[in-house]
Amino acid sequence: MPIVAQSTETTDWVSRFADEVIEESERRAPGKPVVVASGLSPSGPIHLGNLREVMTPHLVADEIRRRGHQVRHLISWDDYDRYRKVPAGIAGVDESWAEHIGKPLTSVPAPQGSAYANWAEHFKAAMAESLAELGVEFDGISQTEQYTSGVYREQILHAMRHRGDIDAILDQYRTKKAPAKKQQQKPVDEAELEAAEGSGAAAEDDGSSGSAGYFPYKPYCGNCGKDLTAVTSYDDETTELTYACTACGFSETVRLSEFNRGKLVWKVDWPMRWAYEGVIFEPSGVDHSSPGSSFQVGGQIVGIFDGRQPIGPMYAFVGISGMAKMSSSRGGVPTPGDALKIMEPQILRWLYARRRPNQSFKIAFDQEIQRLYDEWDKLDAKVAEGSVLPADAAAHSRAVRTAGGELPRTTRPLPYRTLASVADITAGHEDQALRILSELDPDNPIGSLEEARPRYDKAEAWINTHVPADQRTIVRDEPDAELLKSLDEAGRESLRLLLDGLASHWSLDGLTHLVYGVPKVQAGFSADATPKELPPEIKTAQRTFFALLYHLLVGRDTGPRLPTLLLAVGQERVRVLLGE
Repeated sequence: MPIVAQSTETTDWVSRFADEVIEESERRAPGKPVVVASGLSPSGPIHLGNLREVMTPHLVADEIRRRGHQVRHLISWDDYDRYRKVPAGIAGVDESWAEHIGKPLTSVPAPQGSAYANWAEHFKAAMAESLAELGVEFDGISQTEQYTSGVYREQILHAMRHRGDIDAILDQYRTKKAPAKKQQQKPVDEAELEAAEGSGAAAEDDGSSGSAGYFPYKPYCGNCGKDLTAVTSYDDETTELTYACTACGFSETVRLSEFNRGKLVWKVDWPMRWAYEGVIFEPSGVDHSSPGSSFQVGGQIVGIFDGRQPIGPMYAFVGISGMAKMSSSRGGVPTPGDALKIMEPQILRWLYARRRPNQSFKIAFDQEIQRLYDEWDKLDAKVAEGSVLPADAAAHSRAVRTAGGELPRTTRPLPYRTLASVADITAGHEDQALRILSELDPDNPIGSLEEARPRYDKAEAWINTHVPADQRTIVRDEPDAELLKSLDEAGRESLRLLLDGLASHWSLDGLTHLVYGVPKVQAGFSADATPKELPPEIKTAQRTFFALLYHLLVGRDTGPRLPTLLLAVGQERVRVLLGE
């Protein structure tokens, strides 16, 4: 049964799973490396929901490595699954790719312009690159290689000999009402789904039943290469198998003991692999844990292969906020690579480490990413000063390092929102960006943009790809003479107070104090007065003052934080635009 991890303040969920996995591994396979597993289908861009399938066992495996145990994290690339449909929005792919539907993913050409040999390799490569950046250590297993080289031959023959037992297990669920369709976290092998539908098996992805009986094996056609086949006869003694292809009409008889062009159906294939690899821990999506689903049924079928079901949690959905600017060439579904363009790997690791697997969360591509970074920087500071709660400290540790060492990090991690504002205002001019950043902290100025990288590059990428054009910042070329002329005495006084203090407050902290202090001084209070010492109307006066500055500087009601904006514009130009 799946483990249900409960939250405590002293232990994080990763440590608790590691305890159970080590104990279970010593019980099942004493003296052998602990085996954890993930499965990914490279049928298209592998998205951030799929990443939870990898990060959950990775974090547990890494904790086990930290304790000095040997661990294997297997990632089964389900690249021998069928190509089931032409994905929308992928560059270099059009409806002509429909002719490949039904073939193994490794037999489908890669999208046009790709440097890879086939469809599966194209999408595997992008995911592997992201996993390397995230510090994920794994052993990749190509199911195409496993099946076509005959590695699973004995397991296939065993399944065919015990097809009656498998059919009896599956039959317990065929008459039950199918559960409502949920968001898929782990792709279902739709070749089996379609084959089952074609044989009246109530949409079960568990093989085909017909007049010749039930068979848990699907050949790929020797003529057209597709899986639209049906086994018409099989002899256990000789292993002679006859199949017919409904796509092209081809038929042949082969010896399954020598034949390597086919695969076990998904609900048999998955538990077979658990037994073959000795998997101790593997998570599953909510869609695989409902009655009659792959994980539940697999728990019974695995016994046919003399194996045991892995322990592991059911993981929840990963949502996305801010998708308006996602590139259509990515199919509209964000991948780990998309996230890593705008956030450092530590932040992405932290998102998966700090939430229990059964808790859903969102990954921000919109303005929320700035708040997320603020939260991370506060946690970083608490860790540095030793004032962090143990569970938060554990999540932070899992984000910044693995058992192999620290992940590369930004030397001077300046606030993400500040970097984004600077990148926005300077529009790619690195010399201007360096000038502004060097003035943020005059007592400890940044000497090179390299000190702010890669965080600066991530913030710049976010501005360029996820902030709509009408929200970008364009500083005025000339003063707004009409607005300046229309100001009353209070408005003119507020600008004089700001301009008089510019030179002596020219730093990020200094300008913050200045712009918030001007309305206080105008109302007769000290610029250092705290909110508790001030009447509520001061906040209204501050908002009015800020809006005036934004209109005079960028022609809008809002914009980047004013201290950053003022630094970006520069003293001389600020004085001109404010009418000095």
